Amino acid sequence: MALGDLVVLNTIGCNKDGNNHNMTDGNGSVNGNGTSGNQKAARLSISDEIVSRRAQGDAVFACVASASSNATSSIVYLPPKVYLRDLNHDAFEASALSGPSESGLVSKWRMKDRMKTGSVALVLCLNIGVDPPDVIKISPCARMECWIDPFSMAAGKAIDAIGKALEKQYTRWQPRARYKLAADPPVEEVKKLCNHCRKNAKSERVLFHYNGHGVPKPTANGEIWLFNKVSYTQYIPLSIYELESWLGTPSIYVFDCSAAGMIVNAFIERQEWGSGVSSATAMKDCILLAACGADEILPQSPEFPADIFTSCLTTPIQIALRWFCPRSLLRDSLDPNLIDSIPGKQNERKTLLGELNWIFTAVTDTIAWNVLPRELFQRLFRQDLLVASLFRNFLLAERIMRTANCSPLSFPLLPPTHQHPMWDAWDMAAEICLSQLPTLLNDPNVEFQPSPFFTEQLTAFEVWLEHGSERKKPPEQLPIVLQVLLSQSHRYRALVLLGRFLDMGAWAVDLALSVGIFPYVLKLLQTTAADLRQVLVFIWTKILALDKSCQVDLVKDGGHQYFIRYLDNIQIGGDQRAMAAFVLAVIVDGHRRGQEACIQSGLISVCLQHMQAGPPRDVQPEPQLGPPREVQPEPQLGPSREVQPDPQPGPSREVQPEPQLLQWLCLCLGKLWEGFPEAQLLGLRENASSICSPLLFEPQPEVRAAAVFALGTLLSLGTESLRDGPVYDDYDDDDEKSKAEQEIAKHLLKVLSDASPLVRAELAVALSRFAVGHNKHLKSMAAAYLKPPSNSTLNSLPSLANIRSPTSSYTNASQFMLSSNVISANHGPVLRVGSESNASAREGRVSTSSPLASASIMQGSPSSDGSSQKSESRMSLADAASNGNLRLPRSKSMDNAIYAQCVAAMYALARDPAPWVASLGRQILGTIGVEPVVTKSTRPTGGAGQHRDSSVPSVPTSLPGLARSFSWLDLNSGNLPITFRTPPASPPNRQSYLTGMRRVCSLEFSPHMRTAADAGLADSILGSGGSSSSERGLLPQSTMYNWSCGHYSRPLLCGAPDDEEASVRREERERLTLERIAQCQHSNVSRISDQIAKFPETGCEVGLKAVLLHPFIPIVIVADEKETVRIWNYDEEAQLNVFDNHDGPNRGISKLCLVNELDDSMLLVASSDGSVRVWKDYTQRDKQKLATAWQTTQGHRPGARSVNAVVDWQQLTGFLYASGEISSIMVWDLRIEQLACSIPSSTESCISALSASQVHDRQLVAGSGDGSVRLYDIRTKEMIVCTARPHAHRIVGIDFQPGLDPAKIVSASQAGDIHFLDLRNNNMPYLSIDAHRGSLTALAVHRHAPVIASGSAKQYIKVFSITGEQLNMVRYHNSFMGQRIGPVSCLSFHPYNIQLAAGATDGFVSIYSGENLQAR
Repeated sequence: MALGDLVVLNTIGCNKDGNNHNMTDGNGSVNGNGTSGNQKAARLSISDEIVSRRAQGDAVFACVASASSNATSSIVYLPPKVYLRDLNHDAFEASALSGPSESGLVSKWRMKDRMKTGSVALVLCLNIGVDPPDVIKISPCARMECWIDPFSMAAGKAIDAIGKALEKQYTRWQPRARYKLAADPPVEEVKKLCNHCRKNAKSERVLFHYNGHGVPKPTANGEIWLFNKVSYTQYIPLSIYELESWLGTPSIYVFDCSAAGMIVNAFIERQEWGSGVSSATAMKDCILLAACGADEILPQSPEFPADIFTSCLTTPIQIALRWFCPRSLLRDSLDPNLIDSIPGKQNERKTLLGELNWIFTAVTDTIAWNVLPRELFQRLFRQDLLVASLFRNFLLAERIMRTANCSPLSFPLLPPTHQHPMWDAWDMAAEICLSQLPTLLNDPNVEFQPSPFFTEQLTAFEVWLEHGSERKKPPEQLPIVLQVLLSQSHRYRALVLLGRFLDMGAWAVDLALSVGIFPYVLKLLQTTAADLRQVLVFIWTKILALDKSCQVDLVKDGGHQYFIRYLDNIQIGGDQRAMAAFVLAVIVDGHRRGQEACIQSGLISVCLQHMQAGPPRDVQPEPQLGPPREVQPEPQLGPSREVQPDPQPGPSREVQPEPQLLQWLCLCLGKLWEGFPEAQLLGLRENASSICSPLLFEPQPEVRAAAVFALGTLLSLGTESLRDGPVYDDYDDDDEKSKAEQEIAKHLLKVLSDASPLVRAELAVALSRFAVGHNKHLKSMAAAYLKPPSNSTLNSLPSLANIRSPTSSYTNASQFMLSSNVISANHGPVLRVGSESNASAREGRVSTSSPLASASIMQGSPSSDGSSQKSESRMSLADAASNGNLRLPRSKSMDNAIYAQCVAAMYALARDPAPWVASLGRQILGTIGVEPVVTKSTRPTGGAGQHRDSSVPSVPTSLPGLARSFSWLDLNSGNLPITFRTPPASPPNRQSYLTGMRRVCSLEFSPHMRTAADAGLADSILGSGGSSSSERGLLPQSTMYNWSCGHYSRPLLCGAPDDEEASVRREERERLTLERIAQCQHSNVSRISDQIAKFPETGCEVGLKAVLLHPFIPIVIVADEKETVRIWNYDEEAQLNVFDNHDGPNRGISKLCLVNELDDSMLLVASSDGSVRVWKDYTQRDKQKLATAWQTTQGHRPGARSVNAVVDWQQLTGFLYASGEISSIMVWDLRIEQLACSIPSSTESCISALSASQVHDRQLVAGSGDGSVRLYDIRTKEMIVCTARPHAHRIVGIDFQPGLDPAKIVSASQAGDIHFLDLRNNNMPYLSIDAHRGSLTALAVHRHAPVIASGSAKQYIKVFSITGEQLNMVRYHNSFMGQRIGPVSCLSFHPYNIQLAAGATDGFVSIYSGENLQAR
């Protein structure tokens, strides 16, 4: 089982459609997010490594044939999908991830003070032939020194041979060090030796090895013994303090003598006496290894060498096997002398000796990893190769010497390890290896069979992966996995298991990096093995997702080329190549050398090439990577569903790359271009803007946002650094670059009306860069934009560059986005262009002396007002366009029409329904010299108005010095009661807003009064505030990249954990829903008059506009005229929550709906201005979160004062329908957060009522102000099915009749007449009711029960059956026990119960229950 299998199989379920629930198709097979049945079977049968998960369908379909003979329709009672559950809707503005760490993980795994041992001093005080006076030796006793018998030769030769042997043994561990030997030296020679070693080593570590077998034991003061200078007649003490002063730091001491613990104790005591930082540093830089305790002597048994401690430190395999053989099962069959003849080399792992050394290293590393603190492990086992080897061998010395009643000591002190379970694994592996020794020695042609040690340890690690977690003990086999990476035979499996471990979270990556995995996986990038590519890319993805600092190492070793080649391989799946694109994005993120290296390797061309869809090709998966991912086509809504972007050059877009790949290709290019002008020019030369622009219409919001990010980084700030002063005029000299940026700006404006705040936020960031690079032109346009309009200008709204007739409609999303209706009455008038003469105005040109280009307008001085003489000849672009003579004027480097549209877009962003997007928009306006003027709020203080979303920044209701406003432009639908103006010129001593740009402030402003909060820029998404020392930091900062990085920091190999509680709740609600639907369909309602709840003290200061009953919880949701939303539990008569939908001055509720009502529902609040906001956790007091918000309509018909939007939500399809005082019905697809299509309303009047079928797929009915009704089916080519005009007055309410016939509707007009129609059979009503005689205000139709209700302004409600029979009437009674209701303003039925909620203009809300005496 490969990691690739896990990646492929699990990323199938990680697509970006936002539908996390499985679906059941018409044949009954289960499909989850595009996963076919064969793929799911493959997922469950590949290996035991994948835990099979039950494929449970979250949808219950009840397909019933329609009663109509003309058509059939699928009836879906229980919608299978959930919407707006992606991470980008989880309070994005408050939880944007920080991205990879700049300086490593919390544990600081990277050793900043890595060093090596440069010099080694070997001091041997053996005095061969003379025993020290304080040691009584037994007979026979240990005699071997460095495996040499000193009595086998002359004493002089013996000590030289021993010294050379010791040097050779140390050279095995540190071959590049300089070795100096001192045999039986006097004190002066040792001092000279120490000074020489420190001089050679400089700042490197010095090793001092002391063998004191021929001198007395150290003293209690920590003194070691040497000899006198002339002869060996005296023992001269040497204090450890003197020795330390000669050697300096860093250093390591090895004391192989009896009572060596005396030295360690004296050293520790000295450190305790010392004080200050220098003492602590010296203590940390000194390491001591002592052979035994203070009251112990060295073993004298002849089974051990005399220098057993040195043997353990320098020849661990030899001493370990000699010690082990007499204690193993081989003691009777294996000659211990054969151990000296073990074939092979220690650095050749395929030999017996190499295998044993390899296993020993893995075992000792594992023991140290599991018993030592992380910091101590890093310092002793990863900082210095020689120190690491000595401490591994020290663990062996402790094990062996404790059997001889000796306890080796160290400083720093290590915990006991001689009984660690891994020693048993070593014994078993050694026994298996030694069992082959006689055969290997007898027959050199016999091949050595490796030990199963590593295979078994990998299996143990795999078992831990199945059951381990962050809360459990870390896997003790992790260091062994590191060692296994050195072997080709185990490398692939080890990498797969390592990848699975890293996928468990940041803590796992931290552990792996701390154990030392980094240099190994960095070295593996040099391999050409094809089977390792995928898993290596995955491992590097997990590492870089949490530690950005690795980018330096990758570029230094040329590792970026490995990922570029992987990205360029079209035979690899898109999701896998997306990981390579992510790695490359991190490499170039803020790293100039990385950017330069990737440019030289052709990364721009590779990314642009793979952004373009090409002809169909066969994608071959990696070996053993499981079945290829099946590409599922997007569902189509009919011919009008398709969004048609501008034709783009390049190859045919037949096969679209994976969304994840497209997203990271864009982000990678954006990071490559960011802050790198040379890279931007290369991108423009390769036509990057034309290649990226089609991605602005991709179905996935993340892809669209990433494309905006990439295009935005192509926009130059005018200079590499803003600190050099004003440079905007110089920037205009590059006409070619300006034209390219003009095209980029045109492309970016297409997403202004995107439904995803993620996309619009990136658009705001991109426009801020455009605003800086083209500041003076946009300032002049903003000044003209703010001038009071003429009547001709207002009459020409809402179009600027694309004037349309009042009855025109948008046929697709691109037209809607490209339309300049953003310059509407809601946004303010179109900009005005000044001219010197009528002739110049007709030519559409602006001279340098015109008011538009004059300094007074650019500076916003008071003289540049409507009284100016030149302003009399000013005309609007819309006027010119309406005359057919519009030729957009050109400035030096840019078409003024683009500037006009950009300014209008900035104003639109400043009033965006999403608060964080609006904050960005206001900051952009500040960049072009337009300041927000926060007027006093008209809302009373205290009460419900104080409850609002915690994600909305707190903005003061008034600002000092801004009480008097000269502005006329009012963003009526914004989040704040804000107007904008171009202020007068700043005094000369004012601090600049940006270097080279004038700070915007009023004459009443004092410098100390200007704060970030005053400007409404407190949202965290804006980056650094105005107090930052970096001028560039004042610009809005993109969060798309950092937020996207969070995807790879989360687990990728396993699906989201199943929420058992949510699953059980969903199943229970499905069962309950079906039962209640059946009861409603067969109910015989006699009346609906039992008042079960009444809230006369709702706190509403104005009339209610919308009411909604929760289908499963006793909750009623009401909203008043000021868009204050209140949630009540009507069983307990308790208010659960209250909050403001928004803080804008122009308020009015259009509709309340529940999204995902069968799951954790979200509250959709539609405002009368066409904006829609969706709230999460709306029932929790003060914890509501804004999941998404967007503007469903743009502009309105000429003559209309507002949009008067009508909205309805269809859970079956995920469509939101919106219309009003516009010429079409906008269909928004919340699955992709885009405009799906636009339905022409086919009427001169407005749409006054709208209803989408909750049981019939993609059908809706609309009523107009002229009394006509229309049935639409967006699956058909014409979309409109039939039309009728049953009313003579404005339609107040309309809905589908309960039942299965999709053509039967109920409509009511404000005149009081209610009509029942079957639009497919007859255009005239088959039943009419004169219900209220001119006072009908509301209509409600039950979704499943045969009952309707109508409300009147005369304080009564009538309930009818669908046969026209009046069941009862609820009216106002003035008696003590009577019902008291106000003028009815809104009605709503419970979807699955016979309950009716009514809201009144006096703030009262009542809930009535029906009587169902018998079933039919």
